[in-house]
Amino acid sequence: MKLTMPRFDQAPVLVVGDVMLDRYWHGSTSRISPEAPVPVVKVEQIEDRPGGAANVALNIAALGAPAALIGVTGADEAADSLAASLASAGVTTRFQRIASQPTIVKLRVMSRHQQLLRMDFEEPFATDARALAGDVAALLDGIKVLVLSDYGKGALRNHQELIRLARDKGIPVLADPKGKDFGIYRGASLITPNLSEFEAIVGPCADEQELVAKGATLMRELELDALLVTRGEHGMTLLRPGQPALHLPARAREVFDVTGAGDTVISTLAAALAAGEELPQAVALANLAAGIVVGKLGTAAISAPELRRAVQREEGSERGVLTLEQLLSSVEDARAQGEKIVFTNGCFDILHAGHVTYLEQARAQGDRLVVAINDDASVSRLKGPGRPINSVDRRMAVLAGLESVDWVVSFSEDTPERLLQLVKPDVLVKGGDYGIDQVVGADIVRAYGGEVRVLGLVENSSTTAIVEKIRNR
Repeated sequence: MKLTMPRFDQAPVLVVGDVMLDRYWHGSTSRISPEAPVPVVKVEQIEDRPGGAANVALNIAALGAPAALIGVTGADEAADSLAASLASAGVTTRFQRIASQPTIVKLRVMSRHQQLLRMDFEEPFATDARALAGDVAALLDGIKVLVLSDYGKGALRNHQELIRLARDKGIPVLADPKGKDFGIYRGASLITPNLSEFEAIVGPCADEQELVAKGATLMRELELDALLVTRGEHGMTLLRPGQPALHLPARAREVFDVTGAGDTVISTLAAALAAGEELPQAVALANLAAGIVVGKLGTAAISAPELRRAVQREEGSERGVLTLEQLLSSVEDARAQGEKIVFTNGCFDILHAGHVTYLEQARAQGDRLVVAINDDASVSRLKGPGRPINSVDRRMAVLAGLESVDWVVSFSEDTPERLLQLVKPDVLVKGGDYGIDQVVGADIVRAYGGEVRVLGLVENSSTTAIVEKIRNR
């Protein structure tokens, strides 16, 4: 299955559900309380993060997709903190504030990256279901996917009406279910229970064959288009009526904290579907995203660059020959990690020791080396008839095999000036015995604050000389 990075910026998603605030008290602990056998934590930092349905919306926004959120809160400081955090992330919010009830807060006491204690402040909300449905109807225009993020806290009381509102407009509905009555999600496009939630409905599953069979029955009963069962360290299973089950292995390199992993799955899945991805590809992206988020502490969102790097690793394009679009995405991701981009260019017709030494020196000027090479027509114009000796695809393949080279891209113009304007490398490197002002593109790079460096070449190493020597023989 080939994965690509979707255009999340064109994928508006509406999230409706149980909003909560995840609050963290961080501090050091060096002694046991004299009052009870418990550690004493000296609180040094207080951190608030959106949780529940708010975390789903935050994850969608972090991927670069337009996100809107409808939920229920109290009229208190916690609700204000939630609203401020979500607004700063670009999430449009519409809260039904109930003055007589507190916003749901999950307070975790942390020391040395370990959770010592969790305290929950919550009461089931007396939601005005009619008003909430009105808010949903008002925001559905232009939305491509509706997510019901159900934590069973009372915000969602009219699931069937919300599903009908969306499906009448042709909008897919994804639901993260809770409780022992999945009938409330009847008619949804897809639901995403974890294995324990799934087995609470259908009974224990001894193996994957039984899981698939019981899942098929559940889809028929609930009139679902699909069912995604998340299975922790066993990955996830996608079921669709009349199609083979798709089992995806877990992708986590290291599991640090599973808090919010389900939110990451449904948010990535929703954003990918809204961006036009097919369901299997969207599920695979969600699986990659879950593998990233469980390596983080607490409720967390993953960014588009993080997901893009995971896709590149999956497709083997983290290094090597790239298209221009892939290169620009890779450069953007590298910059997000604080990496310095080095750029050089040439024909590289017959790779020799001088090229290898030069490229090693160029790579030492930063963290990532882009090598841009002239295509065949451009080499012919520059070097004359009979050149290049090797076609552009072969020249790129050889360069991509060098340890010093990160990315190889071709260009059709005689000079790389257009590429330089698009890539905007931190350092432009050229080999030769001429001055910096003679380097093609130096003015472009220096205009935006980049550096231009000239490196020496290995003597008696030249493609032209090699070609002449072969001809003379």
